Amino acid sequence: MTTARGVAAAKLALNGSVAFWLLVALAGQWAFFYYIAAFYGVSTFSGEFEVWNRLSALGRSPYVAGDTAGNLAFAAHALGAGIVALGGALQLMPWIRRNAPTFHRWNGRVFLLTVVALSLSGFYLVWIRSASPTTIDGFSTSFNGLLILAFAYLAYRAARAREFTVHRRWAMRLYLVSNAQWFLRVGMFSYFVVSQLLGREAGLDDPFLRFWTFGCYLVPLGVLELYLRAKDRAGPVGHFAVAGGISVLALLMGIGIFGFAMFSQLIVTGAPLTFER
Repeated sequence: MTTARGVAAAKLALNGSVAFWLLVALAGQWAFFYYIAAFYGVSTFSGEFEVWNRLSALGRSPYVAGDTAGNLAFAAHALGAGIVALGGALQLMPWIRRNAPTFHRWNGRVFLLTVVALSLSGFYLVWIRSASPTTIDGFSTSFNGLLILAFAYLAYRAARAREFTVHRRWAMRLYLVSNAQWFLRVGMFSYFVVSQLLGREAGLDDPFLRFWTFGCYLVPLGVLELYLRAKDRAGPVGHFAVAGGISVLALLMGIGIFGFAMFSQLIVTGAPLTFER
């Protein structure tokens, strides 16, 4: 028979794992904001768009000579990602919701408008400007954009109806899909670092990275649904199982954050990039 102490410990483990994940995500996203500001922000406001093509090590060449409209659209898209990274995770923090409701509402409005604009600009960059290096990337980005638009509408509708529990759940889903490009980078570098630690040579053509093109937002969504179902209906065993899974994923995310931070610092400083293709 399940004891009250066991139930309480299981709930504490589940809540603690989510808090741990959120702290790691906050650290990683604000490091991502620094990268965007230092690389895209400085280059955009100085007019040195050509430095974006340091990303050719990752198979991407965002700057196109003579394409002023396209370059400006890419700059706005990249800088908008900084707004998402800076303010998005703050929307999920209960302390802010309770103690700074006005900030929560206005930050949420800015976040909502930004992710909708990013989604629409993403369609332009993929299918008109052709910023994505492969068609698979284009379909993944487009599906991600459709999810962003759908979740943004559902979160907004629930907030307008004052169904705040429903709103928070759609907002969590929106947060995850809106940060797909961050999860893409973090997952990729986690894979490279872990592969290196295991003595395995990894490259950009590995099957995992092809899977991660879609997995970067579908996997976080799946984990969120497991968490919500565990929170609503699961017993102590389910709580402990999901808590353990979230904790492991947070550790892997931390590894990826560290790996990407090291690589992004090379991009920001203009150091030579050596990346296995």
